[in-house]
Amino acid sequence: MPARPLSDETLHLIDAVRTALAHRSDVEERTMFGCYCFFVDGKLCIGIKGEELLVRLPPDRHGELQEMQNTRELSPGGGMKGYFWVEPNGYTTRAQWSFWLDEALAYNPLAKASPRKKKTTKTTTVAAKKAAASTRTHTSTVIQPKKKAAAKKKHSIFEADD
Repeated sequence: MPARPLSDETLHLIDAVRTALAHRSDVEERTMFGCYCFFVDGKLCIGIKGEELLVRLPPDRHGELQEMQNTRELSPGGGMKGYFWVEPNGYTTRAQWSFWLDEALAYNPLAKASPRKKKTTKTTTVAAKKAAASTRTHTSTVIQPKKKAAAKKKHSIFEADD
């Protein structure tokens, strides 16, 4: 079944996060459980689902953050402490936006990374051996395109509070 197209609001929010993280070289984007996620240094840091922002914050501040307006826990049962959904009213100003992104990025170096599960199927092993053999015999160099320096771009999400 093909994935549903993302709404304009979701794409706009994804672009805003992408712009905010453009200065970093350790960002990876993936979809997980219907959520568009930004991994920083291999760890889930920020996600987007619809118009809501998912932020990973220190579990020891869970109680304090739980009381804030326009936020709710990812897992009300307590299984995923430290993950919060922020509703659009919670990030409408530049100060609110910066607060959530700065908090998530500040906690990221302290957050535990989930170990990736390794596939151990026979076909994967055979494919890996073939790939290793072909790279040993292949002598040409692959030239990677240079990344352009990210200019600090003002995102349209904040045009109202200049």
